[in-house]
Amino acid sequence: MPMRSVDIERVRALPLFQCAAQRTFDNLIAGAFLQKFPAGTTLLMEGDPVDFLYVLIEGLAELQGTWNDKETTLAVLRPVSTFILAAVVLDADALMTARTIERSDILMISGESVRRAMKEDAGFAVAVAEELSGCYRGLVRTVKNQKLRGASERLANYLLAEQVSQGGGPTLILPHEKRVLASLLGMTPENLSRAFANLTDYGVTVNGPQVTLLRPIALDRLAKPDRLIDSHLQPSAARVGMADRECRASAAGTIGALN
Repeated sequence: MPMRSVDIERVRALPLFQCAAQRTFDNLIAGAFLQKFPAGTTLLMEGDPVDFLYVLIEGLAELQGTWNDKETTLAVLRPVSTFILAAVVLDADALMTARTIERSDILMISGESVRRAMKEDAGFAVAVAEELSGCYRGLVRTVKNQKLRGASERLANYLLAEQVSQGGGPTLILPHEKRVLASLLGMTPENLSRAFANLTDYGVTVNGPQVTLLRPIALDRLAKPDRLIDSHLQPSAARVGMADRECRASAAGTIGALN
């Protein structure tokens, strides 16, 4: 289906494409195609060759990994975001399965075109390097978060970060169902339930997807947020420059790019 000019502008505004020459961007878009996928569509399976760079224009997509009959959610993607960039650059197989959660519009850009553009356009190649470097740093934050913190500390930091991203009020809405949230935080659903119960003493109350933080100071003392792990603590000016390059520990872009 043809792309609307507003969608082309949204894709062009992504840091990955901002520094590309207009000719480079036009060539990438000219060979791409936009498709609508219903909810529950498998876009690619882990282990499959990756022929396209995917750009989520509308909808939601989930990245999953499996091993020994076990399955976990590694990331939930929201518009506008790219995914499978590392596999495209390396012309390698996918490390994860990608599925749509709801009806989604996805732009599919030829992986060969991306690799050719990197060779021909230095600005675009630098943007790819910055995207992957920033998301690598985000992955380091994620690993540190999961290895250095217990379940309750991880959940506390997640809630404080969400509170910031949702405007700083005492009440926030969990953006994912609890099964998905547990996977994103490196927990089982049972461990997540216990972690929420443990945070009751710190003023955390839960009503379905709605969470209220009644004692944020006490919760902060438990969480001990650290700017070298939690990127929402970066100074405002730095966050503006890195927002789309260095992904937050819970952000989907980290996993989406480094696949």
